[in-house]
Amino acid sequence: MTIEQPAPGEPRRPDGPRDPGDAWVVSDTGEKYWGRFGAAGLLAYDADRGVLLQHRVSWSHFGDTWGLPGGARHQGEGACEGALREAAEEAGVPGDAVRVRFDSVLDLQIWTYTTVVGDVVEPFEPVISDPESRELAWVPTDAVDDYPLHPGFASTWPELRRLLDVKPVIIVDAANVVGSVPDGWWKDRKAAAQRLIDRLARLETAGVAGAEAGLENVHWYPEIVIVVEGQAKPVDDHETVRVVRAPGEGDDEIVAEAARRHGDGQQVSVVTSDRGLTARLEELGVTVTPVSWLLSRLDTADAAAGVPLRRPERR
Repeated sequence: MTIEQPAPGEPRRPDGPRDPGDAWVVSDTGEKYWGRFGAAGLLAYDADRGVLLQHRVSWSHFGDTWGLPGGARHQGEGACEGALREAAEEAGVPGDAVRVRFDSVLDLQIWTYTTVVGDVVEPFEPVISDPESRELAWVPTDAVDDYPLHPGFASTWPELRRLLDVKPVIIVDAANVVGSVPDGWWKDRKAAAQRLIDRLARLETAGVAGAEAGLENVHWYPEIVIVVEGQAKPVDDHETVRVVRAPGEGDDEIVAEAARRHGDGQQVSVVTSDRGLTARLEELGVTVTPVSWLLSRLDTADAAAGVPLRRPERR
């Protein structure tokens, strides 16, 4: 493998400084891949309009084909961050208009390409904002195969299309999870629930490995819902974690929330170790995940964010 700088006639950003990532990775057999630190692109999905595709200019790699807004990752830049930055630079995609659902990695050992799939939560019109695009268009999912696609996108599109129908959501039984961690929750149930919400937000950002669901090379960023009851109900709403306040028994609200989302076709997983609640959920066909699974991933997300673990307290 070697690193090759772009030729003078193919600058990526002729009007600005070049990042160290803007270079070709060349394999021992001569294949060239753009992005010294790998590359990433955004597949923005709008349920009403389809996916956002970019018609590439003729001088670009595999020019005159249709693919995703994307490009080389910057040094030290995460894949999601890079994909969203490139989409903003090339197609004017607002950063808050898309909620990332999952990413899929093509790993060639010497180079990686990450497709970041995000749901449009605020409709927007794309704007050609750099010289790499001839056209930008919302294309219905059933019509994508009719376009002359970039070879890399064409090879991954069938699997990406299938995964667009997978909408994971994790519903958390707050009382059961809080009660399993001896961190002084009995002194202030509202504060304990608020701490859990903060931890869930970090997990939502970190995501969950798809291999746990039999989906290799896919990393999910599921929607997270927490159901609170009793003295925990006054917790604050959260920007990303959805807070549901049970008007009565928390178990009844969890079952109702799970049944509604399951009926809408979402892939629902409820986190609880309560046996009675588990039996009710399994009758609905809803997956139940033990609290230990969640706590392990919360610890990992906290460590990645540099948050120290709380020490157990005696009652």
